[in-house]
Amino acid sequence: MSATMTGPDGKLRCRWCGAAPEFLDYHDTEWGFPVSDDHRLFEKLSLEGFQSGLSWRTILAKRENFRAAFHDFDFDRIARFTQRDLDRLLKDEGIVRHRGKIEAVINNARRAQEHVKQDGSLAAFVWRYEPDSKQLANPQTVSTSAAAIAFSKDLKKLGWKFVGPTTVYAFMQAMGLINDHVEDCVIRGRVERARKSFRRPGC
Repeated sequence: MSATMTGPDGKLRCRWCGAAPEFLDYHDTEWGFPVSDDHRLFEKLSLEGFQSGLSWRTILAKRENFRAAFHDFDFDRIARFTQRDLDRLLKDEGIVRHRGKIEAVINNARRAQEHVKQDGSLAAFVWRYEPDSKQLANPQTVSTSAAAIAFSKDLKKLGWKFVGPTTVYAFMQAMGLINDHVEDCVIRGRVERARKSFRRPGC
């Protein structure tokens, strides 16, 4: 099966973005472009945790609901959540009502605060795990990598929850730590240019 599909403009793209109508814009404007904003990084780590056992389409469709429920993933606010907030979230039909995953976001918000104190920002910590491009496998042929496994292990040691290697690899793909657009994808070059001009946090 081909790794690409033809988009509405006649240009080739990663095949996965043709699986659902809402994927095309996400693929073209977000996936793979480097991110240094702490709240966006925390949001993506949280949503990837919620996706565990589900499809990204399910999570993407609910993303605005998640943003409303978790105050745009402002981890300073989430870190102050109480039992009342947990009860509210467990009743919110607009999100995935999984107690363990919700509790993980609250826990992880406190871990993110620790990174801000220690590293200056969550982004500075995250971008330490950007792998050398020479070490990468062929795009989209694997579900994790050595860098993702190391990142996942370190997050778990630091007390983060729902951050397995597959979850972390998907996060790295989406947030631009790697460019996993297939070679013939029209967006791959745009992402590569964005990565070249991107100022790494903490550098």
